[in-house]
Amino acid sequence: MSSAQVAPGPEREALQRRTLNTLRMAQVPGQASVAGVVAVVALLGKELLDGSDRLAGTGSAAFTLGSALMAVPLAAFMRRRGRRPGLMLAFGLGSFGAAIAGTGGEIGVFAVFVVGMAIYGGAQAATLQGRYVAADLAEPAHRAKAIAAVVWVGTLGAVFGPLLTPWEKRLGRAMGLNPLVGPFLCASLMSLIAMTVIWVRLRPDPLAVTGELDPHAERIHPLQQVKVSVAVIRGSGLATLGLTAMVISQVAMVAVMTMTPPHMKDHAQGDLSAYVIAVHIVGMYAFAPFVGRFVERFGQVRSVMIGAVVLAAGTVVTVVAGYVPALIFFGLFLLGVGWNIGLIAGSSILTNAVPSHARVEVQGTADLAMSFCGGVAAFSSGFIKQEWGYHMLANTATLLAGVLLVTAYTRSLRLSARAASSTGR
Repeated sequence: MSSAQVAPGPEREALQRRTLNTLRMAQVPGQASVAGVVAVVALLGKELLDGSDRLAGTGSAAFTLGSALMAVPLAAFMRRRGRRPGLMLAFGLGSFGAAIAGTGGEIGVFAVFVVGMAIYGGAQAATLQGRYVAADLAEPAHRAKAIAAVVWVGTLGAVFGPLLTPWEKRLGRAMGLNPLVGPFLCASLMSLIAMTVIWVRLRPDPLAVTGELDPHAERIHPLQQVKVSVAVIRGSGLATLGLTAMVISQVAMVAVMTMTPPHMKDHAQGDLSAYVIAVHIVGMYAFAPFVGRFVERFGQVRSVMIGAVVLAAGTVVTVVAGYVPALIFFGLFLLGVGWNIGLIAGSSILTNAVPSHARVEVQGTADLAMSFCGGVAAFSSGFIKQEWGYHMLANTATLLAGVLLVTAYTRSLRLSARAASSTGR
């Protein structure tokens, strides 16, 4: 054991508390940055496209795909350099990208806006990786709770982000800019704040404490790293389920959420859309501590099944809602809760199901898959809404939730049969 390592005990528990507090402090501005942009990105994209819905989801898609493309290189960078430099780099890129996207919106150049959103994906990559950092020092039985502890505190930033949007728009107008550019400038600043928190407080590095930091790790091509990680995931039925839960939860949530503001604007409810997104994000994060305890008490696979049911309930309500704002609030809230359960249960399943020597790389590949599929969902959501209507997005998300439910139930039956066989033996 290297001198940097700390064995389980009081000292490591103290380091875990400090790490969790640091991650919480960074998550608030980090999530505020992301959530504030999510509330307006489709609206600015639609404005730059002269009111067309067809490509209005491109900005969200670029953001999510940017996060996806950074996931694997970021994981490899963290393996060699540590969690702290990796999170700082990702938040720094997020700050730069938000500024570029805002510039594109101001000068009216859609391509610059999209490029900026792709770079801004670094902020999303950082907030996603934060949940794995929370699990680094946790005991295996308590990883779901540690992940939930960090996901939950993001509620503050994730809610305040959209709620601050009207003020940020006024700030942009006061500066002589397009009002929709204001949230991007504020997002750039908040990403810098998150980066500063990590720089000052995330010491010692969690990977150094666990002995998983390897400065001499072989520099594997990202595609090769993905191939190796996929082989590890495919070798474990539980790891496959964990990844499936993360991907389907992300796809269903992103597709419906992205087109909700344009859908509401179509029906003269545009002023309410930021508040709907805020309520949706409350569902995404506020119940994370309870979800973490629930996963530990009732089991990871069963939790995935319940998350799928809640996700489907949210998408069904959005279809039934029609043009009733109150039901759209409720539907998007349930959609957020379902996503939260799927993310926490899926992440904890994946983290526990793979060997420690491959964990960081597998986590990066999982975030790549989740973010890439979410990006495809965001990009296609505009086409689906334009051609077949908003209800088709919700119906497709409901179908995906059903697939997740069946997959988790099948895995549950296999685990029960295996347990019965072992008992009988």
